[in-house]
Amino acid sequence: MRTVIYPGSFDPLTNGHLDVIQRATKLFDRVIVAVAKNESKSPLFTLEERLDLVTRAVEHLPTVDADSFDGLLVEYAESQSAQAIIRGLRAVSDFEFEFQLALMNRKLNERVETIFMMPKDTYTFLSSRIVKEIARLGGDVSSFVPAHVQKALLARLLVAEV
Repeated sequence: MRTVIYPGSFDPLTNGHLDVIQRATKLFDRVIVAVAKNESKSPLFTLEERLDLVTRAVEHLPTVDADSFDGLLVEYAESQSAQAIIRGLRAVSDFEFEFQLALMNRKLNERVETIFMMPKDTYTFLSSRIVKEIARLGGDVSSFVPAHVQKALLARLLVAEV
């Protein structure tokens, strides 16, 4: 069974993330969307909330699982018997950082490959940070995130304002 890990903070999950996940299902037998603990980024949503939002977004995809991890990605990949890690590239500016991560991961575990995937061109501008900013400023994010994510974003931001 060919298994791939798609890691990220997913704070929140966007339609760009979903695009990469759906396309990964065509290349691999099993896709694990791995929500990183990474509290250093000061996430808007807790790890449990992010995992729930991802789980709900992929429940219609039978070969996709959502999970969370803490620690080294390559160790998590090994624990899941994954052969590869997928990293999304939106722009050339993403490449240098992602390339360095891929080389370090290869150094740590040469059995796990890194595959770079670009989202559809309609999502290349999209990031979780931009979605949160638009939502904070009262903009409509309905075309950028699944409906349940939009609802969670609005609820969280309304609570933050009170």
